[in-house]
Amino acid sequence: MSTMSVSAAKKIPKKKSRFAETSRLFAKNRLAVIGLIVLILLALVAIFSNQIAPYGEDEQNLRNTLQTPSAEHIMGTDNLGRDVFSRIVYGSRISLVVGFISVGIGLAIGGGLGAIAGYFGGRSDNIIMRVFDMMMAIPSMILAIAICAALGPGMLNTMIAVGFSTVPNYARVVRSAVLTVKQQEFIEAAHATGSSNVRIILKHILPNCLAPIIVQASLGVAGAILSAASMSFIGLGVQPPTAEWGGMLSAGRTYVRNQPHLVLFPGIAIMMTIFSLNLVGDGLRDALDPRLKR
Repeated sequence: MSTMSVSAAKKIPKKKSRFAETSRLFAKNRLAVIGLIVLILLALVAIFSNQIAPYGEDEQNLRNTLQTPSAEHIMGTDNLGRDVFSRIVYGSRISLVVGFISVGIGLAIGGGLGAIAGYFGGRSDNIIMRVFDMMMAIPSMILAIAICAALGPGMLNTMIAVGFSTVPNYARVVRSAVLTVKQQEFIEAAHATGSSNVRIILKHILPNCLAPIIVQASLGVAGAILSAASMSFIGLGVQPPTAEWGGMLSAGRTYVRNQPHLVLFPGIAIMMTIFSLNLVGDGLRDALDPRLKR
């Protein structure tokens, strides 16, 4: 009898962890894996930009202005003789930092207020969400431009403006997830044991809301990078001589007819980064959605 029970126990498969199951489903999406590989390479380029870039970020050589791509300058030079490839490499660091910190700002403010609105409900919910409804009546890009115009151009103000303009989106996502989770029995058990509201929100509710938050954040990084590049393009974002892809597009548009490489390569960098982030976001959404698991 004991032998049969042991053999039966051996046949019971071990339950996979949530991370392992999500990783398996994510790996089945080839496009998402490709996007993740591109993002990892981009992160490595940003981290080791000093070793990868053959020239300095603002190293000028006025005798080599507006050079087309060659063996010496594989992506050509700009109107000040700066190597375009080196500036794109350094610009990857700026774009990733701006994208992730902007999302962090939006998620911290919007997620916190959304959790409060969803958990407590009533008057708190009405006040918070009506304010966000008014903010959402203004296009996020217009709101970001207005905030940055009031604060002034610069990298820090760009991150604040882009992050604040996305606060309503994260608030709605977190509020919706909290409304679903707070009805579960383990939340009632936490109340019964005398846990404080802050402890219940931080320890029990938010960890069970991570799936939609992660998906929204991964997609939000792409939007933040694009918004920051757009603001730099119109002169309200990261200021020269700092290498930033949107600023490089703005500087190169004057020469777009005769020197198209000045806008081609920064544009490709922006496109590949955003496309990769969208692929990863879609892959995470499919892997974390329990309705799509098989």
